[in-house]
Amino acid sequence: MTKRLPSLFVPHGGGPCFFMEPVRGPKDTWDRLAAYLRGLSGTLGETPKAILVISGHWETEKPTVNAGAHPPLLFDYYNFPEHTYRLTYPAPGSPELAHRVRGLLAAAGFESEEDDARGFDHGVFIPFLLIYPRAQIPIVQLSLQQDLDPEIHLAIGRALAPLRDEGVLIVGSGMSFHNLRAFLGEDSSADEGARRFDDWLTGAVAMPDAAARDKALANWEQAPFARLCHPREEHLIPLMVAAGAGGGDQGRRTFNDRIWGKALSAYQFG
Repeated sequence: MTKRLPSLFVPHGGGPCFFMEPVRGPKDTWDRLAAYLRGLSGTLGETPKAILVISGHWETEKPTVNAGAHPPLLFDYYNFPEHTYRLTYPAPGSPELAHRVRGLLAAAGFESEEDDARGFDHGVFIPFLLIYPRAQIPIVQLSLQQDLDPEIHLAIGRALAPLRDEGVLIVGSGMSFHNLRAFLGEDSSADEGARRFDDWLTGAVAMPDAAARDKALANWEQAPFARLCHPREEHLIPLMVAAGAGGGDQGRRTFNDRIWGKALSAYQFG
């Protein structure tokens, strides 16, 4: 019998950060997050049959799955060292899982589309080079809907929840803090705001009542320093899909660190 897998929200770092020297700060800036990602597979109890990833780097008018059998890589980062554009991650796709995802979305009233040509963006291949470096597990990527409506993405997650009982690991790949100007600037005045937002987000995720949790997450803009931490929310919205897929399972924080003074967290449901 297949064990129910959790749904996850993981920070995928900044560009190819795990495979180069940090752009600022100490050399171990990204080491703790890298260690968390490398150890993640060992916490799941079993190897997934397939993985569905929702990345903060793909937005479409309607939810869209990459349905190709052998997706290429999409190097959608800029001005990084040349060797980071030679990374490889030849994980297979899964047209079968893509079809199943579309069926679940349709049953929940969501129109969807598929893209046979698009490759895995760096919100997929960068963290998974650490999580499953052998690249043997089929991966399907699902886009965000362009409106970035948190309630819609929570509902998308709820529609996809049955996959957890079918051996599919659902992963939201984003960042719990994503203000690049504050990240890369020397002004530390945003550090306290980032900490307070992170505390609020962790409290919301960990609410024991799923309906209350989802209501809080849907109203994330009311959290302390919400727009400081997310001037645009595309890196937070993958959490909504993971939370929706979590169903009644209480969420918990599984990783926390300070990157350039800014709080950064990962979460798990189930």
